[in-house]
Amino acid sequence: MSIAEVGDDVYGEDPSVNRLQEIAAEKLGKEAGLFVPSGTVGNLIAVLSYCARGDECIMGNLGHTFLFEAGGISALGGVHPHTLPNQEDGTLLLDEIHAAIRPENDHFPHSRLVILENTHNRCGGVPISGAYTQQVAEIAHENGLYLHLDGARIFNAAVALNVPVRSLTDHTDSVTFCLSKGLCAPAGSVICSSREFIRKARRIRKQLGGGMRQAGILAATGLVALDKMIDRLGEDHQRAKSLACGLAQIPGILVDKKSPTSNMVFLSLDKDFGLSAKIVAAKIAQLGVLVGEIGERQFRLVTHYWIDDQAVGTCVAAFRAVLSV
Repeated sequence: MSIAEVGDDVYGEDPSVNRLQEIAAEKLGKEAGLFVPSGTVGNLIAVLSYCARGDECIMGNLGHTFLFEAGGISALGGVHPHTLPNQEDGTLLLDEIHAAIRPENDHFPHSRLVILENTHNRCGGVPISGAYTQQVAEIAHENGLYLHLDGARIFNAAVALNVPVRSLTDHTDSVTFCLSKGLCAPAGSVICSSREFIRKARRIRKQLGGGMRQAGILAATGLVALDKMIDRLGEDHQRAKSLACGLAQIPGILVDKKSPTSNMVFLSLDKDFGLSAKIVAAKIAQLGVLVGEIGERQFRLVTHYWIDDQAVGTCVAAFRAVLSV
C-alpha cells in the first residue's frame, strides 16, 4: 500500500485500480471490471444498472441481497424483490424461477433480473455448480432477463469444486466478488461484466458516492489478494473441516450435517442445553474467541487467512470450557 502507484480513479487515471479491474475481469472471463467499496455496493450497482423503478428482481429468500443489504434495491432503486425459497444446496428450483417470470401485463411489474449467490452464505457456505448457473442463465436469457451473480466468495466456490473460476461465471451477465473475505484484503470488491455494462455501472457508482480518488492504495491490496490468496483458500476449507470435527465431539453442540463445504461451519446448541447462543458467545468472548450468532441457538464460524491451526484448537477449547460448566 505504501508504494502503490496512484492517480485519480474518478477520472479513470489510477493505474493500480485499472490494473486490478483488468486482472479481475480476465480471471472471471468478462470484458471489464469496476472497483467498488463493498460487495453490497457492487450488488446494488448491478441491480440499478439492469432495473428501472417498478421492475422486479428474482432472488432467494436466504440470499444476501434480500436479507443483509438494508433493502437498498427498493429504497434507492424502487426495485421490487420477488423471493423464491432457497433449497438446502443454495439453489432455486428451475421451475419456480420460470414460473416467477411475469407475463406482459399492465398489472405486473417487469421481470428484469435473476440473482444467484455463490458460495451461498446462509445455506452453509455451499458452492453452486457452473452447470446449474448455466441452466438459470438459459431460463433468464430466453425470457429477456439478466443474470447477476453475487460471487462474494466465488473463489472459495471454485476451490471447493476444484474447477476454474471462469466455469462458474461464464454464463452470468455480471458478477460481484469480494476482496475482503477469504482473499484477505482490508476492503473492496469488484464488479465484472461487459464494457457497456461497466460504463453504466461507473456512473451509478458515482451517484451512490462510491467514486474514490487515489483508490490505488486499496487496489494494491486487491492485486496481492488475486495473486497470492486464491491458491491458499483450500487451507481455510481444511481448517473448517478440522474445526467442525473438533466441535462435533463436544456434548451439547450439533454441527450442521452439510457443514462445512467451504470455509463456513454452522452449528447449534442442543435443545436441552440451558444457555442461548448470545450468552454462550459472550462467555466465549471472555476467553478471547469471537463467534457469530445467527439465531437463538445457532452460530456461524468462518475460517480465513488469520485463523491458523492454533486458532482452531483455541476455538474448540473455548466452546468445550463454556459448555462443560
